[in-house]
Amino acid sequence: MNILVKYNTTRQYTKTLCEPLEIEDYTPQSVAFASPPKWHLAHTTWFFEEMILKPYFKDYKVFDEEYGFLFNSYYNSLGKRINRGERGLITRPSVETIYKYRVYVDKHITLLLKYFPNDSDITNLLVLGINHEQQHQELLITDIKYTLSKNPINPKLYKEAFANNIVEEQKQEFIKIEEGIYTIGHDSNGFCYDNETCKHRVFLEPYTISNKLVTNEDYINFITSKGYDSPKYWLDDGWAWINNNNLKAPLYWYSIDNEWFVYTLAGLKKINLKAPVTHLSYYEANAYANFVNKRLPTEFEWEIAASKLNWGNTWEWTNSAYLPYPNYKQEPGAVGEYNGKFMINTMVLRGCSVATSPNHSRYTYRNFFSPETQWQFTGIRLAK
Repeated sequence: MNILVKYNTTRQYTKTLCEPLEIEDYTPQSVAFASPPKWHLAHTTWFFEEMILKPYFKDYKVFDEEYGFLFNSYYNSLGKRINRGERGLITRPSVETIYKYRVYVDKHITLLLKYFPNDSDITNLLVLGINHEQQHQELLITDIKYTLSKNPINPKLYKEAFANNIVEEQKQEFIKIEEGIYTIGHDSNGFCYDNETCKHRVFLEPYTISNKLVTNEDYINFITSKGYDSPKYWLDDGWAWINNNNLKAPLYWYSIDNEWFVYTLAGLKKINLKAPVTHLSYYEANAYANFVNKRLPTEFEWEIAASKLNWGNTWEWTNSAYLPYPNYKQEPGAVGEYNGKFMINTMVLRGCSVATSPNHSRYTYRNFFSPETQWQFTGIRLAK
């Protein structure tokens, strides 16, 4: 598949995800971390305009001079930007105008590739932009789910998509991995982010890792056993967090007439007991592991075992802080702000989820979120 086809396919998938939206769905922002769909549509477009068209398309005229302020996310080197929690206040430009913006940028990307079909710098930035948009496709799904979950009528957006009901039928076993020196990091010619590079060796003690994810039924046992009321299972930060927020169950869970239900993008559903539990924070994942006298795997243990695991249903918390690999060097300029500056106060997740875009997963992928994060599709795999 050539680069223009990949580009157009990715851009079309974003539009497809937005097809079920009503015009009223595009703008609301229920909380600072959940950006509105309109902002995602514009930001991913701005990325191509700012990173590729402005430096490489001669005499390129930006669609609107204000968009750099409105739709920059966190690139300090590219100037001032609107506060993250105020993205839902951007009622103008209209949704119609943002779709015109996408068409405008797509047209110029097509022309640029016609003029420079074999320019490696442009191609590499396009591949990065495509992967960036795929990340925002998953964020678009999880952000709109969070916003719609605040609507008391439990809206249905998609049918059964993104419901996370894939049941693992195999019997639970703990796979044994021998001690040894293993190589970690990306090792193929395909795309990866800079935080996956710098292959290096690690020594691992012998360990075992579950071939199945923790299920909703398993986690309900933690709840009914007063897991949320027992400080012995919790990190101090986690204990303070659940108490400050009065949490007694995973995000989107509701107890109705002594039965558990969960909000999904297909509406409120009775919980599938055999499906993997998801929308858990690192704090909750770690507490559950303590409850069953197990632990979370490190990201290195996860990567070495990945070929033996059926991963891909939900992002899996690891017990590894998000830190640079040995010899990692942050790229110069705005591209260097993509991953490196977030290597503090976050934990690594591995795998992918039911909301991850097609062709956007690999066993070396290092996702990362702060430990209280719940709104992503995040779950638990145990190790010991």
